[in-house]
Amino acid sequence: MIKVLQYVFFIFLLSSTWACGQNKDYLVTISTRHGEIKAVLFDETPEHKDNFIALAEAGRFDSTQFHRVIENFMVQGGDVFSKEGLPAEEWPTLPAEIRPKYVHRKGMISAARQGDNVNPQKRSNGSQFFIVQGRTYKEQELVTDFPALQKAVFQFMQYEDQKVFRQTYSRLYQEEKYDSLTSLVISKRDEIAERLNVKLTKDYTPEQVKMYAEIGGTPHLDFEYTIFGEVLSGLDVVDKIAAEPTTREIPNDPVYMTVTVERVSKKKISEEYGYVYPESK
Repeated sequence: MIKVLQYVFFIFLLSSTWACGQNKDYLVTISTRHGEIKAVLFDETPEHKDNFIALAEAGRFDSTQFHRVIENFMVQGGDVFSKEGLPAEEWPTLPAEIRPKYVHRKGMISAARQGDNVNPQKRSNGSQFFIVQGRTYKEQELVTDFPALQKAVFQFMQYEDQKVFRQTYSRLYQEEKYDSLTSLVISKRDEIAERLNVKLTKDYTPEQVKMYAEIGGTPHLDFEYTIFGEVLSGLDVVDKIAAEPTTREIPNDPVYMTVTVERVSKKKISEEYGYVYPESK
């Protein structure tokens, strides 16, 4: 009887420990001379999450820099392998974990990678990440597939009845009025799509459209890079890093980072930062 009770208690202890583990998450802290950035990483991108945590726990991010900074776009850092002297051809990569539910709104953490010409699988760099700053977008600008539209425009201009459009396009281009040129092309988007029977829009949910209009981000990166985390606090720190004077996108005064992770209850994270976990939605 005693052995049975001991077994039952052991099973209860295991289940309690497992449940406790399920109710905790890793809280990431990126410390810089501008202040701290707090973040969470997504369970839906397990390889990226586990890799980031392992690098942080080993202290390998520490003393790396935000080495690529573009205001109104993003701040990129975490170049562990250059710091450690590993040749570029030997840098580890991670398989893409691109989830359509996540888009590059301001504050999202995404993995850097090489371009499609040498990396068609969209594999991520094994350490480098960037935090989105971006800007706001109007709906029509946001949902337009600009690479597809650009190709279609030149085909559309060949039609005889588009003489006025050709002339206007050419004039705006020669006058370097690129904002007006963009507006002109967007205004013709639906007509071009119907005439050529092509799709020239991206599939965003109403919530995503609203998010880009109110919060901003970098939509041209959507569905091309793995988004694996989100800033909870410290967007002002991101803005300060993005505003650093640079030479060839490198801050003139280095912005070093220290990265730590700690296990914190999901309840505390939600209460302190207002973060809503997917299972709670």
